[in-house]
Amino acid sequence: MTEIRRILLDDKVEVVGRFGDLLKTEDGRKVLIEKAVHLPPCEPTKIIAVHLNYDSRTQEFLTKLPSAPTYFHKPITALNSHNGDVVRPKRCKWLNYEGEIVIVIGKTCKDVSISDAHKYIAGYSIGNDFGLHDFRDTDAGSMLRVKGADSLAPVGPGLVTDWDFHNKFIRTYVNGVLKQEDNTKNMEWDMHYLVADIARTITLSPGDIIFSGTPANSRPVNIGDVGLQYPATNRIVEGHSIREEVGAQPTESEEVISTALGGDWEFRGIRTPSKDLYPSTVKEKNDHN
Repeated sequence: MTEIRRILLDDKVEVVGRFGDLLKTEDGRKVLIEKAVHLPPCEPTKIIAVHLNYDSRTQEFLTKLPSAPTYFHKPITALNSHNGDVVRPKRCKWLNYEGEIVIVIGKTCKDVSISDAHKYIAGYSIGNDFGLHDFRDTDAGSMLRVKGADSLAPVGPGLVTDWDFHNKFIRTYVNGVLKQEDNTKNMEWDMHYLVADIARTITLSPGDIIFSGTPANSRPVNIGDVGLQYPATNRIVEGHSIREEVGAQPTESEEVISTALGGDWEFRGIRTPSKDLYPSTVKEKNDHN
């Protein structure tokens, strides 16, 4: 298993390998990980995400999975990196983390079988499919404003090759506290299925990424929160104010608040997210599988 990263070094983009706490270039230069300026581990032409995949998430929303996966598209301008700031615009309150495993395409892929899909995957990374639920009443299912804003798709820091995705844990942390935990065995559709399904009608190009779904316990984050998807680190910062003279405005409907707080939350007129709304049922563990 090899981990590859993209960093900015001497004003140039360099592809480096990870060796413990060091990153090494092909010509032998070494950089401490903590000193490196990270870029996303790939350059996608498309960012595709699946709506629901983990059983825990489906149960949380008190719903059933469709007979086949459904997807949405995040603009490539949403792409972000390790140590990149995630922006929550002013006048918005309901920005949720969604920790996910990310599939990175390695070569042009069109109309492939499930059994052959692995041949077209360069490797895997981790990502956070952030959602700005203040606009959930606006998008009518497209998720463009909810999931497509700038900075809402941090991916990285590395791309891991030759990784077996079966029976692997996925965990999301906020400020060092475990918030999401699940296992890939609880996914309805695995990585190979997702690639083969999408590639039936959409050509996947090298560098394209697929967010493979998030488990239960996606919740709102606050300005200043850090951590999120280990080992990737991002900080939530406040951005510009959403213009009032154009377009649909941020809302706090029952659907917005219910979705942000877990789907089964009974509407109680709550107007601002706070840290005591985070789930406390999942205890942090010492292992980091």
